[in-house]
Amino acid sequence: MNETDPLLYDRLIRRFQSAAERETEGRVKGYSGILEADLLRSEAKMEALAHPDPNVALQYSRGPNGEIVADDGDGPADKEEGKEVWRKVMEMRFLGGGDGDFDYREVDDNEEWDDNAQERRDAEDEYFGQEEPSWVLGEDKRQLSGETGVQDF
Repeated sequence: MNETDPLLYDRLIRRFQSAAERETEGRVKGYSGILEADLLRSEAKMEALAHPDPNVALQYSRGPNGEIVADDGDGPADKEEGKEVWRKVMEMRFLGGGDGDFDYREVDDNEEWDDNAQERRDAEDEYFGQEEPSWVLGEDKRQLSGETGVQDF
């Protein structure tokens, strides 16, 4: 997931990891995985510095020693808040069609995934909701009076 948005991952997740957690994550990735993640993060920082996006809360600038620093103001306060924001951002990106690794056409064009039963129920409800109640054989001219046919004991 950190390859999806390395800058956001760095700001929301990686920043709160302990040295032991980073080491464990590094062992899972392997040496080449660590190098790839660092390279992606560095390239993303350079891109963010060269082409700032005003729609993104996380901005970057050059520090006094030439390093690239984040100018995000108020970020998450702790690890749990960072994870929650990360999940929410990734979920909204996926639902909005912004996940480049997922083939949305496979789902959108597949009839199996459509909820046809619900669509049918909605169409029936709309049809019957528009209909006025009436007698089957026209207007009933009989006057009902007297007993209901139900005995009260």
